[in-house]
Amino acid sequence: MTTVLLSQTDHRIRDAVMQQLAWDSQVDASGIGVTARNGAVTLTGFIDSYAGKLAAERAAKRVRGVRAVANDIQVKLRLERTDADIAADAAQALFMRATLPESVQVVVHSGHLTLTGRVSTLFQRAAAETAVRSIRGVKGIVNRIEVTSGLPTGDVREPILGALHRETALDARGIELAVSGSTVTLTGCVRSWHEREAAERAAMHAPGIRRVDNRITVVWPDDPADVDDEIC
Repeated sequence: MTTVLLSQTDHRIRDAVMQQLAWDSQVDASGIGVTARNGAVTLTGFIDSYAGKLAAERAAKRVRGVRAVANDIQVKLRLERTDADIAADAAQALFMRATLPESVQVVVHSGHLTLTGRVSTLFQRAAAETAVRSIRGVKGIVNRIEVTSGLPTGDVREPILGALHRETALDARGIELAVSGSTVTLTGCVRSWHEREAAERAAMHAPGIRRVDNRITVVWPDDPADVDDEIC
């Protein structure tokens, strides 16, 4: 690829990401900056909520040609809330998730949440974080919840493959997986970040799995950058 073409591609991706951020009603893009290089997008600047920061990242991933996102946006609240108020809302949010055990707890310090406790699957661990990330006043989340179920008691590879192929949001034909102890490794190619994340979520339901190593590559259809790569 020539330097001129690369520059044009970077500008196209950057402009498309900026347009997507402005279009997404979950994002206040007025304080966000965007740079792009070789398909890697960096988001900088400020936004008024942690949920908005994550929404900006999701919006950038939806843009054709984006292969990686570095989210360096800082959360700068318009109105500060006390840790006590945030903690009360967090406790209520966790309580409302009926599938989460009471062992899951949260500590709040200067608007930053730390989740601890034990759950039986990776999906529950992620669900706890999802439950609290939209609370007003949250600036960041550290998830230290442990998955405590033992090693898989049987062959979980086939059940995970079945879950991948049942997922309507995913074309799993280009995905391979391997199970080693309590770790699932996903490899192969998909056509969007949405599919990549759907594959990871499907594997996170498996009992006894404590880590999903997602190495799936996103290859956008008709992307000139991939003509000679032959990744898939």
